[in-house]
Amino acid sequence: MTATLVKNARPPLSGQAERARQSRRRSRIIALLFVFPALLLLGALVVYPVLFSIGRSFFDASGSRFVGGDNYTEMFSDPATLKAIRNTVIWVLVAPTLLTGLGLILAVLVEKVRWATAFKLLLFLPMAVSFLAAGIIFRLAYDEDPHKGVLNAAAVTVHNAFKGTAEYPTARARTGQDLTAGEDGSYRTAVNLGPGDTVTLPLVGVAPKDLPGGARPAYPAAHRRAAAGDLRGVVYLDFTPGGGGSPGVVDRKESGLPRMKVEAVRADGKAVASTTSAADGSFRFTGLAAGSYGVELPASNFAQPYQGVSWLGPALVTPAIIGAYLWIWTGFAMVLIGAGLAALPRDALEAARMDGANEWQIFRRITVPLLAPVLTVVFVTLVINVMKVFDLVYIIAPGQVQEDAAVLATRMWLVSFGGGNNQGLGSAIGVLLLVLVIPAMAFNVRRFRRSQR
Repeated sequence: MTATLVKNARPPLSGQAERARQSRRRSRIIALLFVFPALLLLGALVVYPVLFSIGRSFFDASGSRFVGGDNYTEMFSDPATLKAIRNTVIWVLVAPTLLTGLGLILAVLVEKVRWATAFKLLLFLPMAVSFLAAGIIFRLAYDEDPHKGVLNAAAVTVHNAFKGTAEYPTARARTGQDLTAGEDGSYRTAVNLGPGDTVTLPLVGVAPKDLPGGARPAYPAAHRRAAAGDLRGVVYLDFTPGGGGSPGVVDRKESGLPRMKVEAVRADGKAVASTTSAADGSFRFTGLAAGSYGVELPASNFAQPYQGVSWLGPALVTPAIIGAYLWIWTGFAMVLIGAGLAALPRDALEAARMDGANEWQIFRRITVPLLAPVLTVVFVTLVINVMKVFDLVYIIAPGQVQEDAAVLATRMWLVSFGGGNNQGLGSAIGVLLLVLVIPAMAFNVRRFRRSQR
């Protein structure tokens, strides 16, 4: 028995081994002292809020009554929250894919640009702009008023260059005169006319300052007699500057309306002749067959000017905000992918060129496969980022379409603090957002560890 105890007893440590053990223990204690503030902050700012939110999601809006999973049931039955989930899915599918693709294309192209550094700096510059400032910039850029929103100003300019604009969008027939309004916005004489007749077409609603340049008084034209076989008339602004004049009568100071399209229309509604008014508003139809005709001012004369695209309307608000997000993050994706591209083995690319491969084949079969790890990291990082997007959506989307543009982060804030005052439901949405983010984070962490090994 004594021999067994002696055999199993540890040999006494030497002085050097004892000092080494004490040194390791001291190092651990010092390391813990340095790590402790970080652990404390991590627990206070991350762990505690997560645990509190999970617990709070099982209570009602006031936080005083336990409701179990009712908040989660309400979350998946609330149309506004379902729309936020749908928008989040759109963000996750569209934004990271476009950013990764744009970053890859730009990283490859930048290598062939002479001023590559300046180009990279220019594209990366939006990363220095806060989301608040970027949101304000794009809120103004997307403004529907072409005089404020740069995108609609460009859209209106291009549209008007190809299609033109109506000369008299505010003009209308004077009430009580012999012009009747059509359902399409046109105006037509109430009585039928024939060759040899003369007609006056009075309009109001045009400010004298808005008259086209070169407009002349309509009085002389209104008093010309029609030639035999001609149907003629005058379109004029039935308004005398300074007051006076008689409604429905062409006075000496009243101006003609030039470039007004006028049509002669048969009883069956078919236009048989068309002309445009002269500088004094006069027009004439020649060669009309005997019969009765109505004189019509088509609706195209009074069409409202093109105002551009409703970028921040319910249909386009989410794509518009994603566009702003692309502007900010494209430089980030390009720089990361460019760093991976710089580390590629050049001998593989040169060998492919020597074998006769063109640049597209090299890009598709060599560059992209070799960059796959970098592209995956960029894509997953952006997925995590877009799941938490809040600033751009909240700032760019106007109040009336806030619900149409909402993602989970904005919906969580609106439900909890933005008027809903239901922190139980808001906490449930936050827990859902956490559950969605965790797989992407875990995937990214595992890839980092694998790359370090």
